[in-house]
Amino acid sequence: MGLATALRLLEMRPGLKVTVLEKEAQVGNHQSTHNSGVLHAGLYYKPGSTKARLAVEGIRSMVAFCQLHGIAHEICGKLVVATQEIEVERLKTLLQRGRENGLSGLRWMEREEMLEIEPHVTGLAAVRVPEEGIVDYRAVCDRMLLEIERLGGVVRTDAKAEKIEAVAEGWRVSTRREEFSADYLVNCAGLHSDRVSVLAGENPSARILPFRGEYYQLRKDRTFLVRHLIYPVPDPQFPFLGVHFTRLIHGGVEAGPNAVLAMAREGYRKTDFIPKDLAEALLFPGLWQFLGRYPRMCWDELLRSHSRRLFAQSLQRLIPEIVESDLSPGGAGVRAQAITRTGELVQDFALIQRPRALHVLNAPSPAATASLAIGGEIAGKVLADC
Repeated sequence: MGLATALRLLEMRPGLKVTVLEKEAQVGNHQSTHNSGVLHAGLYYKPGSTKARLAVEGIRSMVAFCQLHGIAHEICGKLVVATQEIEVERLKTLLQRGRENGLSGLRWMEREEMLEIEPHVTGLAAVRVPEEGIVDYRAVCDRMLLEIERLGGVVRTDAKAEKIEAVAEGWRVSTRREEFSADYLVNCAGLHSDRVSVLAGENPSARILPFRGEYYQLRKDRTFLVRHLIYPVPDPQFPFLGVHFTRLIHGGVEAGPNAVLAMAREGYRKTDFIPKDLAEALLFPGLWQFLGRYPRMCWDELLRSHSRRLFAQSLQRLIPEIVESDLSPGGAGVRAQAITRTGELVQDFALIQRPRALHVLNAPSPAATASLAIGGEIAGKVLADC
């Protein structure tokens, strides 16, 4: 989103001086490339919400960007499957939401029609979402970088913001090696967005809690079981989508993710542990409120994280032929999830705009898909304030 915002600023006001500070040696090393690579079309989101509008606009902008620059992507379509009677009504609600959000070609499928396109899936009914697809987000980030530089922007890597000061002319941001001055500050720091906002003098009511999502990959000789993206109907009692099947843009099929609290904000492995990160999480009252609200879900997610057998059982809900031996360890990502002091997950995009500053304090899925649309929205706010 930081790259997309910089790109949109330069497109909307040619000649503007834009500098992106990236703490890593390469752009896009965290949420941007540690996800399932899905292009989300906006089926789930409340009609009229910012998230719904930006999701629909965002997937079309992202597909156009990929087509323009020759980035690997495929509009393979998604199937959302109801496996229990109680889910059928929820699925009908999703279908209506998708139509109100402007998605094209949505189709209700009874069991027989569903099995024609996904013969190994079990379920009572499904909704087909033909606009959804998969993409290489690493290539997207790298291309955004090139476009920013082509338009005169600057991207500095190994440039972690360690100190941010409000000064008469705007802001002074200090990194380990140098200082930068700017009229306007935009914070798109993802997993560290709340910390960066604090450096700039904010006291955000919500904080980032890192939830690790772990994936398995299907054995090559078992990938025939999945032809499209296959998702369950979300349970409104729980805050996460549930494990699903995703085709990968460079081949293979991924299964997951789960959602477990990580012991580090960049804790991609179970053994990753940073005392400061864990202490911040444990001392935040919102975590304990969240655990008290969803104790069974949290416990089940933790057990599944340590048991391939339980992970396979959860996948059998969609494809009964899946067995434990079909799964090999895959990658993992860490979701930067903002949570309030009362334990509620912040579900929508959360922006705080101040004079000469804008902080993106929550950017949940579909932020990668919608990054160009969100970046345009942020750029518009920034330019209107300058």
